[in-house]
Amino acid sequence: MQALNLPPFPLRTAEINGRPAIFDAFRRRYVALTPEEWVRQHFLHWLVSHKNYPAGRIAVEASLQYNKMQKRADAIVYGGEGQALMIIECKAPQVPVTQEVFDQIARYNFSFRVAYLAVTNGLDHYCCRWDTAGGRWLFLQDFPLYDGL
Repeated sequence: MQALNLPPFPLRTAEINGRPAIFDAFRRRYVALTPEEWVRQHFLHWLVSHKNYPAGRIAVEASLQYNKMQKRADAIVYGGEGQALMIIECKAPQVPVTQEVFDQIARYNFSFRVAYLAVTNGLDHYCCRWDTAGGRWLFLQDFPLYDGL
């Protein structure tokens, strides 16, 4: 798999039914090792180990409904009282982070109304915070610590 702009973590891989798989500690099972999953696992482990996000408050492939269609967010970070705080969208490294990607995650936010959106392709990482007073999304220089959400 491609090197990412994220620190390594102790990953576990296997071959299942002749295909590569990676252990997802959040879902507690092996999943297909796709380029997007490679990014997701690295990014979520980075949030846990470097930004103090509790692993138990991260839901992977969380279901949501948009325009009567069933969709899945790559990950959602929840607060202590079960409220959604951040939606995370992961793309494969070869997929550029474009306006279309931000439009996709913004559509998902119609269901959750979170204050933070995060997008990564493993090479480029972006985090936005909703500015209630200004009524717009502000790009942050760095990802907030969990306690700052």
